[in-house]
Amino acid sequence: MSTPTPDDGRSMLERMRAGELYQADDPAITALATTAQEQMVAYNASSPVDPAGRRTLLERLLGAVGEGTEVRPPLHVDYGTNIRMGSGCFANYGLVALDVASITIGDDVQIGPNVQLLTPTHPVEPGPRREKWEAAKPIVIGDNVWLGGGVIVLPGVTIGADTVVGAGAVVTRDLPPGVLAVGNPAKVIGTIGEGGA
Repeated sequence: MSTPTPDDGRSMLERMRAGELYQADDPAITALATTAQEQMVAYNASSPVDPAGRRTLLERLLGAVGEGTEVRPPLHVDYGTNIRMGSGCFANYGLVALDVASITIGDDVQIGPNVQLLTPTHPVEPGPRREKWEAAKPIVIGDNVWLGGGVIVLPGVTIGADTVVGAGAVVTRDLPPGVLAVGNPAKVIGTIGEGGA
């Protein structure tokens, strides 16, 4: 990923969607981002006394939203359409879900305030980074996961079902199902059963 491939006839949008290095100042990409920003402004200004209207705005912004899922504004996304949330989810205030690549959230997921789901990544080498090349890797959050307040999930991470990530943790690599993870970087400190941690 560190060196951009030669021009092969694909657009920057096609490169972005393939998970390869691309430059985000492409007009097609900018248009998608602008549409998402407009929808985001409308959603974030929506009234809590109009839950049906708020739900309609959320469905326009995101790629898919399951039944009974609630996302408290403000919500911040790159495109929105690359985010799929299952049913029965709850995301508290201040979710940042940068969806250059896909973000897949299972059913019954609890997301604390100010959580960040970050799919974008940049070259470590200074040259390509200076030339504004970037890429992204998908994030997958399994069913019944709880992300505590302020959790940061980095590009390419999968978190298994029933796992709990403690507040403020930075998840740099995959976590298996049914564990408790805390810290920076997040480390597994126990397993979780039906009776609790």
